[in-house]
Amino acid sequence: MFVKLCGLRTEEDVATAVDAGADAVGFVFTTSARQISVEVVRRLLEGVPPQVLSVGVVHGIPAAEAGALARAAGVGALQLHGSYPRAAFDELAEFRLLRATSLTSDTDVRTGAYGEEWLLLDSPVAGSGERWDLGALNTARPSGKWLLAGGLSPANVRAAIAAARPWGVDVSSGVESSRGVKDHALMREFVTEARLLS
Repeated sequence: MFVKLCGLRTEEDVATAVDAGADAVGFVFTTSARQISVEVVRRLLEGVPPQVLSVGVVHGIPAAEAGALARAAGVGALQLHGSYPRAAFDELAEFRLLRATSLTSDTDVRTGAYGEEWLLLDSPVAGSGERWDLGALNTARPSGKWLLAGGLSPANVRAAIAAARPWGVDVSSGVESSRGVKDHALMREFVTEARLLS
């Protein structure tokens, strides 16, 4: 089970994620309680080994600006979160890309449909910690490498994996002691719980 821990902001967050065995770490570049500057991300990446994917997360900013942030930070991949059009993915084809969206009747659930390497399905309000109806996946089964997100925590991730059968999982608010502040014990517990069914 591929595990991404998102919204990291400190050296301790990164060290804990790496030590816990996370496959990917996410850094939020756009307005959020978890927002972090390019300069800080560049410094934090010194603690990320090559086998752990570093992901810059953007929402609601133009593709050109997103690309500039990713280049400046030096992240290994870029996550376009929200209603980005296919043209944005084409413009950013130099990057490894994640397409992050909520599941609606119009969502193309084929991983790679926009040229992305991974698909991430999240709750309608990203980063809110809100769960969504996984039953919707019964009629819209994603293909390829896709990650489940939205309201996950150490307490429910095993059940969510069993119900949704994703390729990977992504968490941010579910491993926090307060909004934007990571709880390192919960981070470790989440990785452990996510892999128990693998």
